[in-house]
Amino acid sequence: MRGSRRLTGWWRRRSLRTRLTVIAATAIAVSVFAAFQVASELLAWELQNSAEDQLRADSRVLAANAERAGLAQAQLPPYSGSGRLVRVILPDGSVRTPVGQPALPPVSEHAGRVARGASADLMESGDIDDDGYLIYTLRVGDGAIQVARVADDSPINGFGMGMLLIGLLCVVGGALVGRTVARTGLAPIDRLTAAAVRVAHTRDLDADIPDEGGGEIRLLSQSINDMLAALRDSRRAQRLLAEDAAHELKTPLTSMRLNVELLIRLDRRGTLDSALSAESRTRLLDDLGAQVAELSTLAAELTDLARGDVSDESTEMLDLADVVAAAATRARSRVPEIEVALDVTSVWVSGRPAGLERAVLNLIDNAGKWSPADQPVQVRLRAEGPSAVLEVDDAGPGIDAADVPRVFDRFYRADSARALPGSGLGLSIVQRVVDAHGGRVTVARSARGGALLRVDLPRRSTVVPPHSRE
Repeated sequence: MRGSRRLTGWWRRRSLRTRLTVIAATAIAVSVFAAFQVASELLAWELQNSAEDQLRADSRVLAANAERAGLAQAQLPPYSGSGRLVRVILPDGSVRTPVGQPALPPVSEHAGRVARGASADLMESGDIDDDGYLIYTLRVGDGAIQVARVADDSPINGFGMGMLLIGLLCVVGGALVGRTVARTGLAPIDRLTAAAVRVAHTRDLDADIPDEGGGEIRLLSQSINDMLAALRDSRRAQRLLAEDAAHELKTPLTSMRLNVELLIRLDRRGTLDSALSAESRTRLLDDLGAQVAELSTLAAELTDLARGDVSDESTEMLDLADVVAAAATRARSRVPEIEVALDVTSVWVSGRPAGLERAVLNLIDNAGKWSPADQPVQVRLRAEGPSAVLEVDDAGPGIDAADVPRVFDRFYRADSARALPGSGLGLSIVQRVVDAHGGRVTVARSARGGALLRVDLPRRSTVVPPHSRE
């Protein structure tokens, strides 16, 4: 088990090129071995059939001579030192062999039965020391004639040696071919790897990976380029967010710094009470408090915006009317002078409650800045076909046509809104939340002359018990 794990670990540490080379060489080696085994069996079978046919032919010639002259007087061919061996089995069981011929294995019981007439012929093998014999026994008269050959394995051995040499050459050639194929096939991946490493070292996301090859290689190239494009967009968005944040933070920080420096300088001189009246100090402290609140709001909205669509909050089925009612309650608690008029019906959607509530709250806050004191912010929620439609309108001056295309841009504030509190991020966060929920947010002019912001979200069909709304 440990050896298997070591082998597995070693294999996993090898490069893909090495693996392909080993696989190609192994496949060729297995193929050559299988071919050798099959070819050896076929060759041995063919040689044995040829030898048996030769023994049968030789025995028939000897049998013809023995029938004419008799087994005891038939002339046996002299032994030439190699080749076939001959033996005559006489009726009394004795044997005759040519002079000088090596001894054959003793007559077997089956061969004796042939000599006695129990069987016509017999092909058998016998061994003496390390020599193997193929012996054919043919009944002749009252006895039998045996013709034998020493089993010759040299053709098979020579064939095996040749196949071994060929196999080794094939394995080496296969390894070289596998290495070449692996190098050629993986060349596009090597170039992709080098380009990716270069991008990682230089951090140059504008350097696209070359699109080459076909099939999976092209898909890989396109995927890497798509990833680089997404990284470029992300880095550009981060840079713009940082630049916009620095610009927006500069004004309140500068104002706060000047006010604080004024207070410190007067305090150090001991002229704080004489230089500033009680009314001036109150106004200065109120300005500082407003600036701190503005910075806190800006920091919170920047945090929400920087998170993008990443949220730990899970998506759930919820009644959007509950979300709108909760947002209206928060808006009233934050700015008591805002009057919110709700006209909502139960509409179910799939979404993140906190994100949707923040979007609705931003819409109400934005409308509250513009609505006159005697005109409420009207919030309407209804089902309209496949959508849940939320409308928030005010009775303010409305949004100029020139500002409509940029109203959802980050940090954008119309000229008429620069004197009002805010960071210019509220409607941008609304658009991000709505987009994340697969919806759409638009702006138009309301019937009261102010701004009408409309949110369309995909509606879900869910039956719930009826309950009262505010």
